[in-house]
Amino acid sequence: MSTFYLIRHCSATGQEPDAPLTEAGEQQALALADFFRDIPVDRIISSDYTRATASIAPLATSKQLTIETNPKLRERILSLEPRDDWFELLRHSFTDTSFRLPGAESGQDATDRILSVIEPLDDINGTTVLVTHGNLLALLLQHVDNRYDFDTWRNLSNPDVYRLDIVDNSWSVERVWSVPTCG
Repeated sequence: MSTFYLIRHCSATGQEPDAPLTEAGEQQALALADFFRDIPVDRIISSDYTRATASIAPLATSKQLTIETNPKLRERILSLEPRDDWFELLRHSFTDTSFRLPGAESGQDATDRILSVIEPLDDINGTTVLVTHGNLLALLLQHVDNRYDFDTWRNLSNPDVYRLDIVDNSWSVERVWSVPTCG
């Protein structure tokens, strides 16, 4: 059996590749490490964006593991240009996975990209942590179980954690942790 923990990065200061975590995001990263304290982890693979690697750095330190970065775990490119209608375009892309703006990725392109990271590992027994971004994570969840959709993406927290189990080519996923509310 292969187990993957799919993590959406912690709160960050922006969307740029080098955007750091916010102060709250740094605390969330520590909470993630605490969540995994008693969970065996064999491997950590992360998007190479700063907010993703910083989200998992405390866990990597506590487990004495190296963070492997993989650009295939970067956020999906919905559009190369800023768009006022991006929200509706994103909604549409969950119902029409072939929809693509010029020069950008369709939902299917992005799903295929993250699957290309998971599929070579799905017959290796062990636990792998994958750190990625909200849209890419939601597309993967939808691929595994069509109950996950655009509203899943809207309701993801920073961070968020799903567990994906692969047993005899059967995939199942469940949400196992989301950011605790403060207050």
